[in-house]
Amino acid sequence: MLETLMLSRIQFAANISFHILFPTITIALSWFLFYFKLRFDQTSDPVWMRAYRFWVKIFALTFAIGVVTGITMSFQFGTNWPKFMETVGNIAGPLLGYEVLTAFFLEAGFLGIMLFGMNRVSARIHTLSTLIVAIGTSLSAFWILALNSWMQTPQGHEMRDGVAFPVDWFAIIFNPSFPYRLSHMLVASGLTAAFLVAGISAYRLLKGDDKKAPKLTLKIALTVAAILAPVQIFLGDMHGLNTLEHQPQKIAAMEGVWHTEKGAPLLLFAIPDEEQKTNHFEVAIPKMASFILTHDLNGEIKGLNEFEGNHPPVAPVFFAFRIMVGLGMLMFAISWLSRFILWRKKELPSWLLKSLVAMSFSGWVATLAGWYVTEIGRQPWLVTGILTIKEAATDIAPENVGITLTLYLVLYVVIMVAYLHTIFTMAGRAIEIEEISIDEQVKPVVNIPNKVIEE
Repeated sequence: MLETLMLSRIQFAANISFHILFPTITIALSWFLFYFKLRFDQTSDPVWMRAYRFWVKIFALTFAIGVVTGITMSFQFGTNWPKFMETVGNIAGPLLGYEVLTAFFLEAGFLGIMLFGMNRVSARIHTLSTLIVAIGTSLSAFWILALNSWMQTPQGHEMRDGVAFPVDWFAIIFNPSFPYRLSHMLVASGLTAAFLVAGISAYRLLKGDDKKAPKLTLKIALTVAAILAPVQIFLGDMHGLNTLEHQPQKIAAMEGVWHTEKGAPLLLFAIPDEEQKTNHFEVAIPKMASFILTHDLNGEIKGLNEFEGNHPPVAPVFFAFRIMVGLGMLMFAISWLSRFILWRKKELPSWLLKSLVAMSFSGWVATLAGWYVTEIGRQPWLVTGILTIKEAATDIAPENVGITLTLYLVLYVVIMVAYLHTIFTMAGRAIEIEEISIDEQVKPVVNIPNKVIEE
């Protein structure tokens, strides 16, 4: 049987992996909704309202699941990692509290107006509510990533009897890795939402939906993806340079560099062997890793030999990094190709529409791979230089963790199947809906009988 530490790690990984999928969509999808609503207010063209009404339902569903999974994830700080809050609760607690007070209240409060206030408040107030929800989702990412970044590159604190106390909140929040991590995550959310919108729109077109709305949302989503993909490549390079400065052991694992060397090759593929401290079946570009990371063909990269006993497991970080980068390059190629064809021919061939459908949730895979690089790459530390994973873990019986882990996994599989089924069912029903007037479009997104409202 697996020990308590490993089971706790698997359980937290499962929880955070499942949870992060949904905020990754809602952070950027809320800005898509704001744009749709703003364009409707400006033009009174009902196609914008049809796009808004369809995607706000998906946003509401995604938001709800994200909230529920976020709550269960936070429980584990007490059940599985009690030493975490004992050691850094003076910093983690306030940051999580700020997220609730400044972000979640905005999202939850004004989401109600988005869903039920379409014909109960003015168009300006409804649009403003959509904007506030979008701001709230971004603020939520701000605070969560401030905490996560501080755990990676902590500063602005002092240790007293093994407990961290804040001495400079500005330094804590704007720690060295925070700007890069936040911008990288926000753009990742933009790409995730863009490919979801593009994929579902392509699905509707393949099913014979000839209305304007899916054609319009497909064009907008591909435009956003085509802009954000190269931006993400640039931000990834900046983030890599920052990581090289502050977490060189993570870079060594990402690149599979076992011994410090100058002119290190870029490994396109390899199988890391941690026992023999080498790589098998290498496919490499000479000196390119040094050039990318130091902007010098003969630049020096520290190897894992410099961090004996203080570096992460190599294989998971190595492969997750390549999955993230590979999907990022595929997103770049597909978005630019699709946008170019739309510009030339006004419609996409069926094979490209099918490709977009297949990539509807590619942003999820890329985001998870990136988070695995970030989180596994921090090991053996939970909070770098302050608290290790072993020190933070609970000592309860492994059977107890195993039971809750099993229940979590079963529940998450059921929720995921239901979520995907609901989205594609909604897309199928949207195909059958006829074009309707502007007056009909401004009814509440969710209709409630008058009797229920009065009660």
